[in-house]
Amino acid sequence: QVQLVESGGGLVQPGGSLRLSCAVSGITLDYYVRGWFRQAPGKEREGVGFIATSDGSTYYSDSAKGRFTISRDNADNTVYLQMNSLKPEDTAVYYCATNSRLRYVSFDPHEYNIWGQGTQVTVSS
Repeated sequence: QVQLVESGGGLVQPGGSLRLSCAVSGITLDYYVRGWFRQAPGKEREGVGFIATSDGSTYYSDSAKGRFTISRDNADNTVYLQMNSLKPEDTAVYYCATNSRLRYVSFDPHEYNIWGQGTQVTVSS
């Protein structure tokens, strides 16, 4: 059984940075796409950044472009989300996700069937 475990969340001041990690445990397969979503209180879960493991192509939401970077460590199959220039509106629970059968990058959370437990990111002064 594949499990995703996030870490790296916390409290940071506006303009600061955080790096989130998503480690895989259990049976490890080369899933095509790995991604990060976030969900703020009272809002729908939204896609933030995605990486296609086949060629390392990356995709970002408009709010994340230029500030967030998704990357993958092939040695241990960990995916990272480097978040810079953080804003109060980035405050949310951040989740990593994947799908064993998905063969394209999707920003729709309903197309992902394996989720981590989430890590809280709070941007506040």
